[in-house]
Amino acid sequence: MLVKGRKLAGRREEMAAHYAFGPLEDAAIIKHRLLTRTTTTRGEPPLKKLQKKFATFALEIEKDTDNFSDCERVYRAFLQEMTTFELPLLKSKAVVDANLREKGNFDELQEKINSQILQARSDIEDLKKLLEESKIERRHKEECEAIRRLIALQPPRSKTQKLLSDLEKEIVALEAENAASSRMLELRKKQFSLLLHVVSSFSYILEDEQRSLAEELRMASEENKSLLDDGHGGSEAMAID
Repeated sequence: MLVKGRKLAGRREEMAAHYAFGPLEDAAIIKHRLLTRTTTTRGEPPLKKLQKKFATFALEIEKDTDNFSDCERVYRAFLQEMTTFELPLLKSKAVVDANLREKGNFDELQEKINSQILQARSDIEDLKKLLEESKIERRHKEECEAIRRLIALQPPRSKTQKLLSDLEKEIVALEAENAASSRMLELRKKQFSLLLHVVSSFSYILEDEQRSLAEELRMASEENKSLLDDGHGGSEAMAID
């Protein structure tokens, strides 16, 4: 359809290119022909014929001679020409009136079409909003359906409650065990601290005993040495004597 319209427009442009007058000049010529009743380029225009008939009638009246028959003949010819000129005018007036009525109908139809277009645009906007709301509602339904399926996959409530109860009991038992373990660990810490204190005390005692034993050994060694020295001196004195 679009290609056909382009072809017709192209043909109109080609035909317009062969015209001797432009669109504005052509419109002015048509308007002049309608006003002067000149519908063809051949022959004498009707208005000029009427003008000639009137001039002939006026000249015949101004004559001083007794020419009543000629005046009546020219008058009848003028009336006939006027009637001939008036008939196209009446036709043109009827056409103009019909065109005005058609234009009024067209304006009413155009106004009705514009009103329908505005109503259609308003309906389209309402339908767009309704479509958007429907999309949102459908998305919500799909989400609800997905949640329902997910819920359906879960175990029954009673089983879940029993599982929660068992877990709570297990948590209580673990907390009690943890508290007992904490108390035991605290006791072990105290016992270990006491053990470290005892070991430290034993270490100090052992060190004191070792120092005392070393001191006794040193003193015994010194006594033995002094005794040896005394015994050696006495034997030399005896030998000298």
